[in-house]
Amino acid sequence: MSTIFTKIINGEIPSYKVAENDDFLAFLDIQPIVKGHLLVIPKKETDYIFDIEEKELGEMMSFAKSVAKKMDKVFDCERIGMTVIGLEVPHAHIHLMPINGIADMDFNKEKLELSKEEMQAIAKSIQEA
Repeated sequence: MSTIFTKIINGEIPSYKVAENDDFLAFLDIQPIVKGHLLVIPKKETDYIFDIEEKELGEMMSFAKSVAKKMDKVFDCERIGMTVIGLEVPHAHIHLMPINGIADMDFNKEKLELSKEEMQAIAKSIQEA
């Protein structure tokens, strides 16, 4: 049985893609904590991030870095924060978020409800950065 992320990779579920290559995909979180909250995933389905082969994990971090650099150009923030929790979906993923303080990454906060148009505009601005 494939995960929701594999279904996104395969185009079975729509997403707001920000960046993609043969091995990785970055797309906006549909329940964001902050505007610009996105996920970076490997296209190869692996549950636990520390089970990813070392070379692939390095490439995933490099891909995430390239996405974060684009986010830096788009959002007025102190940093692009990164966290790995790995409990929500059994498919390894990294959360990237524009932040001005550690409280901005509190996963207990109420999720934002952004319109389809807002999500499309955010995705486009990161893609074009």
